[in-house]
Amino acid sequence: MLIVATHNSHKTGEMKKILGDLFPEITDLTSIPGLQPPVEDGETFSANSAIKALAASRDQPAAFILADDSGLEVDALGGAPGIYSSRYAGENASDAENREKLLAEMEGETNRTARFRCVVVIARGGEIIGEFDGAVEGRIAESMSGEGGFGYDPVFTPDGHDLSFGELSEEIKNGMSHRARALAKFREWWEKNKATQQG
Repeated sequence: MLIVATHNSHKTGEMKKILGDLFPEITDLTSIPGLQPPVEDGETFSANSAIKALAASRDQPAAFILADDSGLEVDALGGAPGIYSSRYAGENASDAENREKLLAEMEGETNRTARFRCVVVIARGGEIIGEFDGAVEGRIAESMSGEGGFGYDPVFTPDGHDLSFGELSEEIKNGMSHRARALAKFREWWEKNKATQQG
């Protein structure tokens, strides 16, 4: 069994679709009542992924724990919101509030290049056993478009496309997203090493 270290059902669903039948069962922290998420006080995506993976793997030592930390890096904003992407407009900000703040800060800006970055960590028994990263380049749109995806998807247009992640189909997004690219590296590693890891 694989446990995704998140309470975000959108993220879990996306990972399930990307990983397919790699594991017989994929669940997340909503299936473990009482398990509180750790404080993500790392200064990088890698550090925060490790914090989440290790915390869950200590509580569930027999399971494989997959954690990811991801966010949007906007060049004109010096890489912000970065690791603060989920709380850019405040600690309990909604996705819509984060997007609105970003668009307000980008108003009139001609350099709109940006990227989504993701770092995935796999842990078991309180130890990190693998780390994988992925990124997708694109640009910040002038306004929100589309109702698909989550987070900043409606304001991010990936290179090579005229539609935002909020407008593109799940199949297209899941084939090229930052999370998909990180998970593709994880899948390749797992298929080579699963016998050793499961043993």
